[in-house]
Amino acid sequence: MFNSIQTALKGVALAAALTLPAVASADTIKVGGKNFTEQLLMAEMTATLLEAKGFDVDMLDGMGTSVLRAAMENGQIDVYWEYTGTSLVTFNKITEPMDAAATYAKVKELDAAVGITWLDASNANNTYALAVRAGDDKGLNSLSDLAAAYESDEKPTMGVNIEFPKRADGLPGLQAEYGFKTSRRNLAPMESGLVYEALKEGKVDVGLVFATDGRIAAFDFKVLEDDRGYFPNYALAPTIRTEVLEANPELADILNGLAAKLSDDVMQQLNAQVDVEKKTIEDVASEFLSAQGLI
Repeated sequence: MFNSIQTALKGVALAAALTLPAVASADTIKVGGKNFTEQLLMAEMTATLLEAKGFDVDMLDGMGTSVLRAAMENGQIDVYWEYTGTSLVTFNKITEPMDAAATYAKVKELDAAVGITWLDASNANNTYALAVRAGDDKGLNSLSDLAAAYESDEKPTMGVNIEFPKRADGLPGLQAEYGFKTSRRNLAPMESGLVYEALKEGKVDVGLVFATDGRIAAFDFKVLEDDRGYFPNYALAPTIRTEVLEANPELADILNGLAAKLSDDVMQQLNAQVDVEKKTIEDVASEFLSAQGLI
């Protein structure tokens, strides 16, 4: 209950802040982040790293995707880590398939028009994926196998988050690409974090996961191969307001240095330390930065 009250108050305060002009000094870097483990980690690492480099930092994390993007465009946030696929599909409404390099180039070009600069993309690709239990995979190895199962009498139960059945880059497009159809009885919509537990406990046969989530390895899940390359690339990269970067060009090297340390395996390990081992965001962030020689 206390956490719920804190979250509600934080949301009210943020909404009020977004209606006011930015008041932080020019020397203060405002770091943002979304409201899930990986993003909380990236916001904490960014704030800690910038403070170690002599910057004053204000941090506003735990925000929704659309609110965070609006905050950056309005000058309330200076820096946050975004996913290339999110900008491509959600912000820029482009649904045509693109490879990783083309996706990055396109969002870099389009977002420059609204005053946002994309720095170097990391090797961490937090794309959608579908997973099964490694010890009970029902013979499924790829999304083509899954499509065949839905077209047979098997009809696996798929655990998904609330938005996946409606997103253009989610279930509707997946079904069109792979040529299968599910029904409501085959789907179990729930909060994203609950999907992992439901799959682990055998309450669903297939679960929607995110590729850098630490619970994939910790719960012994097997990710089904996207053999037709349907899911967009969601490379994790630092984004920054262009005018802030121009005033502080050294930020590029600092943030690119952190991006260079990240990969799918690294993010899975960091996320697992929080979600599975129950370490604090602050401890995981500072330990990683120290181990990598960044602070």
